[in-house]
Amino acid sequence: MMKLQRIVICMVTMMGLLLSSGQSLRFELESGHTKCIAEDIKSNSMTVGHYSIVNPNEGQPLPESHRITLKVTSAFGNSYHSSENVQSGQFSFQAVEAGDYMACFYAVDHQPRLKIPIEFDWRSGVAAKDWSTVAKKGSVDAMEYELKKLADTITLIHDEMFYLREREKEMQELNKVTNSRMAWLSILSLFVCLSVAGMQIWHLKSFFEKKKLI
Repeated sequence: MMKLQRIVICMVTMMGLLLSSGQSLRFELESGHTKCIAEDIKSNSMTVGHYSIVNPNEGQPLPESHRITLKVTSAFGNSYHSSENVQSGQFSFQAVEAGDYMACFYAVDHQPRLKIPIEFDWRSGVAAKDWSTVAKKGSVDAMEYELKKLADTITLIHDEMFYLREREKEMQELNKVTNSRMAWLSILSLFVCLSVAGMQIWHLKSFFEKKKLI
């Protein structure tokens, strides 16, 4: 029963990850400020990102003041992408390190203050694959196309379940060590309490003997 519950939890977790990794977002960046977005990426996973400044005046070119700088770094500070004073761009790489990757946007200071609308689409894992392009290049039918997507999704779920299993083992080992330390601490506390109680009894006995009360 517990094993079934764990599998269900893993499946729900994976579905949430798949849904969240395929979403794009839009935000405003004030000039002279930095805004960072984090994405949890596993090692050896493919990740792609597209970013662009949303034109506030459709049909007209973007003002020169609307430019941004983007840097993408790993949890260990290694740089994977860097672009300066651009209006749009993209990046793609295979993550070597697992952890939270940071995409930090910066807008040059400008007077008066500007709020630059940015559209950012960051995908990793299965969501990073352009399946429409794959289908066109491979000239595959709809069934094979869906099977390829399903196969990659199953692989991702399997890898995530294996990762969660390893994390569970680590947590179990940590719990064992913690319980062992707590047991020794309890024994030590009991020994100290008994020692203090024994010393108090000995002190009281000596005091009463000196007073010739016993």
